[in-house]
Amino acid sequence: MARSLLSLPLLTLLFSASLAHAVNPEWKAVFQPLPEVAASASNPVTPQRVALGRALYNDTRLSVGNDISCNSCHRLDNFGVDNEPTSPGTKGQRGDRNSPSSFNAAIHIAQFWDGRAETVEKQALGPILNPKEMAMPSEKEVLKRLKGDPNTVAAFQAAFPGERDPVTYANVGNAIGAFERTLMTPSKLDRYLKGDDAALSDAEKKGARLFVETGCATCHNGIGIGGGMYQKLGLVKPYPTTDAGRFAVTKNESDKMVFKVPSLRNVEKTGPYFHDGSVKTLPEAVSTMAEYQLGKKLSPEQVTDIVVFLKALTAEPARGS
Repeated sequence: MARSLLSLPLLTLLFSASLAHAVNPEWKAVFQPLPEVAASASNPVTPQRVALGRALYNDTRLSVGNDISCNSCHRLDNFGVDNEPTSPGTKGQRGDRNSPSSFNAAIHIAQFWDGRAETVEKQALGPILNPKEMAMPSEKEVLKRLKGDPNTVAAFQAAFPGERDPVTYANVGNAIGAFERTLMTPSKLDRYLKGDDAALSDAEKKGARLFVETGCATCHNGIGIGGGMYQKLGLVKPYPTTDAGRFAVTKNESDKMVFKVPSLRNVEKTGPYFHDGSVKTLPEAVSTMAEYQLGKKLSPEQVTDIVVFLKALTAEPARGS
């Protein structure tokens, strides 16, 4: 199981120093600003690839009933989510887990709650063939639909020049992945980290300090304010769920109830929360995590202060649409 490289006392020390001075560079040991693009050496983010990826992200031909696209569950006009506990797929079927935001997903350690896909390129291909989601019967059928459109074929040729037959299932994922690598959503926190001390209000700085001192930043740190490690759900107090988490992927006993730590970027807008979408409000999510992950009972005032900081992680303005 991955663990934070920074101890809580060190995080608190660094963070406290940052609030005493204007954007102390050492604060970047706790949080880091987003890049403009989540670059990939194996999948160059070219304009042609991004344009094709955007089109495919919105293409309902990738679903058996021609009625569902990536955007159906990961809406570009709604911070990359649909605000459903679990998302409806073909014939209204629903899975067992909440659909995470596609915004900033490319910077995460892996994809899906259980980390079963290493990259956004690989993740993009999973729902297309999932019988409860887009339910296409085969890769062959996907390519048949795409190759039947000369404009789509031309777009693949432009995105993957030099390939004899660029319309491949892997390239569907590569194109969508390239597009998702542009879905970075910087917030006022990023402006603060880059030197604008006035970007955060005193109330937001107070909430950020409490966020770190409480221990939240032990897991929710780095570029994504989360998304960079795995952690057991119910670390100090058993959490009521039957989901085995990452164990289903690795079959390691130590991975039972372990999930990828979610990113908190845009968290104000991406509820309901947790792997099953069972928690409706952000204050409830904060108090629940403090109890089950940290063994702490936060006062209503403390929860409110932390939520003020979390709202500062909302993109301004939201990008990717």
